[in-house]
Amino acid sequence: MTTNYTTTATAATTTGNPDALVPAPAQRISLPDLTPGFYKAMYGLDRASREGVDPVIAELVRIHASAINGCAYCLDMHTTDALKGGERDHRIHSLPAWRETPWFTARERAALALTESVTLLTEGHVPDAVFDEAARQFEPAELAQLIALIITINAWNRIGVTSRLSPAPR
Repeated sequence: MTTNYTTTATAATTTGNPDALVPAPAQRISLPDLTPGFYKAMYGLDRASREGVDPVIAELVRIHASAINGCAYCLDMHTTDALKGGERDHRIHSLPAWRETPWFTARERAALALTESVTLLTEGHVPDAVFDEAARQFEPAELAQLIALIITINAWNRIGVTSRLSPAPR
């Protein structure tokens, strides 16, 4: 059965309980069930893309790309993982304004700028200044892994948004 998000949202606000949570839109399609080989390859790609990337930077990149792409499932997963890994709330909450805060390192800033450029590819591609700063902050092998990680989280985000994956209710 498919849930109509608009109808459900309207019903929740007209039932007399303005605090009722509105369910997430129904999942459109299950790629793991229908394309198991593809999903298995994505898990392999994900594993390979993380190799050698600082775990703190990896989660910041994943959260930031997922926020840009509007992937609720990935946002929930990676903010939860980051917090479990010791990341501080204020850094996660301020990721959309990372340029305006004093609590991200030069390496983290370079990774976040590169994440934005790769994620928003149609808005100016990856400018030389962004790539060059990342290349100053990361050794070539690290930079290659970082790029692989950014590409991979963008692929996951596209899977999540297209199929309408949503986080489990809490």
